[in-house]
Amino acid sequence: MGETILTLAGACSALAALAHVVCVIVGGPAYRLMGAGERMARAAEAGHWQPAAVTLAIASLLGVWALLAFSGAGLVPPIPFTRPALVLISALYLARGLAFPLLMPAFPENSLRFWLVSSGICLVMGGLHAWGVVLRWGEM
Repeated sequence: MGETILTLAGACSALAALAHVVCVIVGGPAYRLMGAGERMARAAEAGHWQPAAVTLAIASLLGVWALLAFSGAGLVPPIPFTRPALVLISALYLARGLAFPLLMPAFPENSLRFWLVSSGICLVMGGLHAWGVVLRWGEM
């Protein structure tokens, strides 16, 4: 069961990474659709490097997190420190999901839809990672 949960958690992280890459490829309209704010969308449309750099950094991090979840599930060869990394990933996803009221003032252009949807997704993903880690604790 733990393998399945961590595989699902990894797939969610991989899909989130892919969604970020698609934002960079599509540009402004995708940033708007995802609720990232008009400033990010306009900067992307104007060809500024910052939106793509930030978005690709997030996509890369999410890709690494997916790989770690797949390692914890036994789908890829073991990666050193997988268990503590997955505990940290779980905590970060859950913290991000719960802390959005504190983060909102720092990113005023992000829509309420962005905060609610992304925070809900983070809570689900954090829960999946945590559940999978608990179930696979002795096997990683």
